Amino acid sequence: MLQKIIGFHLDEEQHWVADLECGHTQHVRHTPPWQNRPWVMTEQGRQEKLGVALNCKKCEENNQPSF
Repeated sequence: MLQKIIGFHLDEEQHWVADLECGHTQHVRHTPPWQNRPWVMTEQGRQEKLGVALNCKKCEENNQPSF
């Protein structure tokens, strides 16, 4: 389920985490070559991503029917 980014914070290991409008969070690490997100390393880059939608796995899990 797509949720907009409303902010960012650093976790205890100093990795960037996106705060989503649903209240969940998602890591947005820049760890090339696996995850290439150089924008997360600057304040301007993070500000430019505010409002961008990410797929929230936690919301998807909560909406799955339980059998």
